[in-house]
Amino acid sequence: MFSAVLLVAACSLPRGAALQSEVLQEAREENPTFQVVPVTRANMPGIASWPATGQETHFNWLATSEGPNSSVIQAGDLVDVIIWDSQENSLITNPAEKATTLKGIEVGSDGAIFLPYVNQVYVRGLTPASARARIQAQMEPIVPSAQVQVSLQPGLGNSVDLVGGVQRPNNYPLVSRNYKILSLLATGGGITQTMRNPVVKLLRGGATYRITAKDLYATGSRNTTLRARDTVVVEEDERSFTALGASGNEDLIYFPKDELTALEAMSLMGGIQDSRADPKGVMVLREYSPRQVRYDNTGPGRQHVIFTFDLTSADGLFAARKFRINPQDTVLATESPLTKAQTVFSLIGSVFGLTRQAQGLALN
Repeated sequence: MFSAVLLVAACSLPRGAALQSEVLQEAREENPTFQVVPVTRANMPGIASWPATGQETHFNWLATSEGPNSSVIQAGDLVDVIIWDSQENSLITNPAEKATTLKGIEVGSDGAIFLPYVNQVYVRGLTPASARARIQAQMEPIVPSAQVQVSLQPGLGNSVDLVGGVQRPNNYPLVSRNYKILSLLATGGGITQTMRNPVVKLLRGGATYRITAKDLYATGSRNTTLRARDTVVVEEDERSFTALGASGNEDLIYFPKDELTALEAMSLMGGIQDSRADPKGVMVLREYSPRQVRYDNTGPGRQHVIFTFDLTSADGLFAARKFRINPQDTVLATESPLTKAQTVFSLIGSVFGLTRQAQGLALN
């Protein structure tokens, strides 16, 4: 009868998260396919030096620099030229007006603009002030008394694109060679307030630079100077880890900030459940690339590594407080063996209770 009760109890036992002994069972074999690393304060400095994983979108950035406050004329820009001449019989003005305005002259692909009586004037690469001096010098043989004024309307080749994540994404003119990224973001209305841990990306040529908005705004040393044809994109941080097991939340959890520790990850998971979890069986599952494997004890000895934490000791808690979670990690809170035993005893008690009731009904 008792054996039958145990069988019924075992078959009726509900399954929650795995036990630590079940997950690590293969580690006791002769050639396990994964490595188990108990994390302590003593080995944390070594683990911290291991190669990073899940960092397809690693953070890098350009330091700020100072450029001239003037713009440089590029092909595709529009130039306004005003020519002043006070002579009575001027070739370029009429008696009623002492100035002639030539608006919206496009700088050609060869870097030149066309002006009457002067023909081609090459202005690409010049500041408006330098272009003014060159135009005036070329006009002097024709109109000795002429004075020239030049203003610039930057075209697509002399602008930056602000794409997404702001109130007013658009193409913005590069108003000077000292135009910085924080000024651009402000012109675009600022980063959208509802974004989760926004990341700012700068696309320049074939390179991509990344920084979190929090770090960008933290110090002026990161307020990098923009260049023509730069593209700036603001997007949410897509780094995440997977939460599994006897925790308050089993889900894909996104990083709310740049760096995340094991303790912080468990907090984002809703903590480990007091009635189910094994505080000695919290694990972080991580996969390294084959080239990151080391056989000299300076890094992971296998591609697949399970880091284990004992949260019942101060040593384990301090180690978990320093251990960094990497993108694509899996944080697993294993089931407590005591919970399984309590469930068995509860089921056994229920069966015995039903048996007594049946016996009582038979006697009556």
